[in-house]
Amino acid sequence: MIKVLIADDQQLIRESLKIVLDSTGDLEVIDTVGDGEEALISVKRNEPDVILMDVRMPKMDGVQCTKRIKEEFPDVKIIILTTFDDDEFVYDAIKYGASGYLLKGISTADLTDAIKTVYHGQAMLNPDVAAKVLKFFSMVTHDRETIHVDEVFIEELTDNEWRIIKEVARGRSNKEISEILNFSLGTVRNYLSGILEKLDLRDRTQLAIWALQRR
Repeated sequence: MIKVLIADDQQLIRESLKIVLDSTGDLEVIDTVGDGEEALISVKRNEPDVILMDVRMPKMDGVQCTKRIKEEFPDVKIIILTTFDDDEFVYDAIKYGASGYLLKGISTADLTDAIKTVYHGQAMLNPDVAAKVLKFFSMVTHDRETIHVDEVFIEELTDNEWRIIKEVARGRSNKEISEILNFSLGTVRNYLSGILEKLDLRDRTQLAIWALQRR
């Protein structure tokens, strides 16, 4: 059972998400809170596996709350869930350790899949914002801190691994990569896991940023 915390300043959204997620069978909403400060308290008390985090909340917004939680509880996975796709939030939320950035219009099935995906250590970006996010990263990474990978590790990458990396940098999903490269989904997942381990990167988002930095 995956323990989920919902942090959103709108009560209706909190209650609706709780009803939907609790009905899935393998997810349990252990708490709902209305602002970032309450989220910090709840994390310490309830130890969630995954947090659905709204961006615009009173007292402490979702970006700063993400930063605080990942500093104290690095194993907790955070999905930024918002009606906004403002560029100003995207980079910082993921830079501070968020594993996903989804719009609230996402379907129940896709949201459930996203929670399970980040719980198992992968990143998840809504297809509607993935291309925009990666384009934004490509513009700002020259002016902000870069992701460093030892050249020794880079030299170990195979041709197929480079093919996977290029598609990740284009914002492709695993399914899209499997269709483009004619690999099975399992093969794509295995390649990605191996690439992340080889380059010592946290998730596919860091991999995409690193690839864009190398152009």
